[in-house]
Amino acid sequence: MQSTLLSTINSPADLRKLSPEQLPQLAAELRAFIIDVVSAKGGHLGASLGVVELTIALHYVFNTPDDLLVWDVGHQAYGHKILTGRRDAFETNRRLGGISGFPKRGESIYDTFGAGHSSTSISAALGMAIASKLQGDATKNHIAVIGDASIASGMAFEGLNHAGVTDANLLVILNDNAIGIDPSVGALKHYLTQVKEGRNPRQNNMISSLNFDYTGPIDGHDFAALIRELQRLKTISGPKFLHITTTNGKGLKQAEEDQVRYHAPGKFDKLTGEVLAVAEDHLPPKYQDVFGLTLTELAAQNNKIIGITPAMPSGSSMKFMMEAFPERAIDVGIAEQHAVTLAAGMATQGMVVYCNIYSTFLQRAYDQVIHDVALQNLPVIFCLDRAGLVGEDGATHHGVFDIAYLNCIPNLIIFAPLNETELRNILYTAQLGLPHPIAIRYPRGRGEGTNWQLPFAPIPIGKAKQLKQGSKIAVLSTGTIGNNVTKALKGLPNENLFSHWHFGFIKPLDEAALHEVFSTHEKIITIEDGVVTGGFGTNINTFASTHNYALKIKNLGISDAFIEHGSVEELQHLCGISVKSLTDVFSLEQD
Repeated sequence: MQSTLLSTINSPADLRKLSPEQLPQLAAELRAFIIDVVSAKGGHLGASLGVVELTIALHYVFNTPDDLLVWDVGHQAYGHKILTGRRDAFETNRRLGGISGFPKRGESIYDTFGAGHSSTSISAALGMAIASKLQGDATKNHIAVIGDASIASGMAFEGLNHAGVTDANLLVILNDNAIGIDPSVGALKHYLTQVKEGRNPRQNNMISSLNFDYTGPIDGHDFAALIRELQRLKTISGPKFLHITTTNGKGLKQAEEDQVRYHAPGKFDKLTGEVLAVAEDHLPPKYQDVFGLTLTELAAQNNKIIGITPAMPSGSSMKFMMEAFPERAIDVGIAEQHAVTLAAGMATQGMVVYCNIYSTFLQRAYDQVIHDVALQNLPVIFCLDRAGLVGEDGATHHGVFDIAYLNCIPNLIIFAPLNETELRNILYTAQLGLPHPIAIRYPRGRGEGTNWQLPFAPIPIGKAKQLKQGSKIAVLSTGTIGNNVTKALKGLPNENLFSHWHFGFIKPLDEAALHEVFSTHEKIITIEDGVVTGGFGTNINTFASTHNYALKIKNLGISDAFIEHGSVEELQHLCGISVKSLTDVFSLEQD
């Protein structure tokens, strides 16, 4: 799509040649360009549409990339990417080999700090600002753009707390639109609402009390006000804070009215804004819905059940329990550490707590898992959504480290269901009463079958399951990647050579089953959709070494490297765990 002004902008230097009167036209063209590409290719929409004027104004006023601009999370950085030399590559956004959907230092000098997880921008920009001072540069500007949902996170407040006692040349811009992925929650949201509505006296301003030069709130879609205030702040030293208000999805009626759905709507009609219907009849359920519907069903039977999510009620399908039992389903905002310790506190009082956190986000609460849950042996039920390769969100979001980082924690059970039925039954089993905390990991996307809402059946803790009998080679898999194994084995010329075992329990391992496997086969292949280093395969290797088994063992999974973005199928193939890749491996191993 060519546009009169946008087609001339190859860098912010080109942008600065425009007159202020031309900027509204550029904003309209930039919005149209984002809508045009995202409607056909998919991606994050609402956040980037909401900050079009701010993005243009920042690059217009500040001398980027010499002045350093840090975007929090990065969902909102599409306009930034387009204006900084990636317009022609934008169609490759989030696709294999294309540009990342998030800021990425290796991609552009304008991406000063990689993002994907929230609430890091203030600390990163403050670090840059202090470093500039130490190197004798007192004039360089350092700007952190953060949303009202992200600033409620503890890490953001740690950054504000530190910045307020420095003379660092830092500007924090709060993009206040009352939404993250789901609507913002908590007391800070109510405070910001009072500020926007003029119901909070200026002398009560909490940001000013942290020693920031506070201004706002101002209209984040008003170029004149934005540019005037940014130019003023550019000349002021020390920590500064600009509060702007914007509308998420600005410029697309449906995105403004349904901000949750249009955060990442998939493909839609760029003219009408209507999301294109996808035929879902007779398809297996999404694992997220299996979790949410099953939890709601269990909560109706057990009034001690509590659900907790850190700002992902829609994505995790905790929304079903929140609708049915709002007093027992809690969205704590972007606060993973708090979510885990809150769950621990509730568990001390006999509550049955399902703490649903995306695998990649539980990394942010690792100490709490160890110190507050496992050390005290509190039976919190961690439901790790988006485990394994997640696709187009890329390296910041792949849930491939959880097995490895949880493996070493005493008192923790780790389970990976083979399919939606096992997920349903382990959720049921967990609330019957476990002697330890448990982490249940399952992927993004759909299960294997449609007949899943069957009567509950308890799952014996620590038991593996043989799926196929063979004579020579034992394939040991954990989790839903086992379905790739089943498909790859089917139809092999010498299929009878292969046994297949599903180890739902990664910890504790079924050692009786392993002794049987190692004593009746000649080779072992382990397969997981997580990192091999420290993962399920490592557990099998350790077992073999401990018990003096000398069989050849091949470990398949994610190599010791960060995996970029692409479809799940493409990335599984790159990692050697797709159906075709496994078919090739098995064909070679049977010789």
